[in-house]
Amino acid sequence: MANFKELDATITLAEQMQTQEGPIVLVNVFTIDPADEEALLKTWAHDADFMKAQPGYISTQLHKGIAGSSTYVNYAVWQDVESFRNAFMHGEFQARIADYPASAVASPHLFRKLAVANHCVA
Repeated sequence: MANFKELDATITLAEQMQTQEGPIVLVNVFTIDPADEEALLKTWAHDADFMKAQPGYISTQLHKGIAGSSTYVNYAVWQDVESFRNAFMHGEFQARIADYPASAVASPHLFRKLAVANHCVA
């Protein structure tokens, strides 16, 4: 089962899930024992299949740190917090969390896209 560690010490994922914003981006940082890579990828793909079928899901991408890193980042776009919350709190998804390797530490956090003049658009 994955252990959870808040990415932001001042705002928890649970607090974020009480908002009504959208669209949102889930960023989930995973760290694992390098020997557990295959188990992480298999479990993550199984979860991604579930999330992909949920209302409000838009897309996801998994990234792996380079140079032998055992840190991974999942970037998932959702229509709104409510859609993500419903999928995340779904009993089937909660049961799947137990399938992650014991060495996995997950740090999920929700973000919204910002516009910064001359650099990025909202």
